[in-house]
Amino acid sequence: MSQSTLDDDELFEDAASEMREDVEASLDEARAALPEADEVWDVDADNTLGVLNALRSALDVGDAEDSLRDAKKWYTMGERADAFEDADDLAEAIEDVEDLIEDVEDAREQVGELTSTVPQLRSTLEDLEDAAGDESEADEEAEADDENDEAGADAEADADAEEAEA
Repeated sequence: MSQSTLDDDELFEDAASEMREDVEASLDEARAALPEADEVWDVDADNTLGVLNALRSALDVGDAEDSLRDAKKWYTMGERADAFEDADDLAEAIEDVEDLIEDVEDAREQVGELTSTVPQLRSTLEDLEDAAGDESEADEEAEADDENDEAGADAEADADAEEAEA
């Protein structure tokens, strides 16, 4: 074997090793960019909308997608060059991070939908309460009017009776 072939093999092994390290580093960056569990679980807000907005902000995947893309890019390059001796662990790690990012994005989307739905629901419930309150007031006023009419009729009848006796 010639010296240049040996050097080429060593260079290829070094490049393959660096590619693996790049994939692993990008996966570590993607994991680090994902929200922390406490950020998602513990929120501080005064009302439901505040909680939803805080949760939605906490569910931001940030740079995780970019780091995952880099990991997939280096992994694909290494696979096509047949540079990895055993890349099953890398493929599995990429899939795990990809699934987690999708789950976080799905949750963020659902929270976003709630963020727009809850104020509408509150407004509708307030309108219903106001309408029920107005209806109740109208009923009370009608009852009061009926009582006043009855009291007036009774007073009139008493006055008529007193006149008749006199």
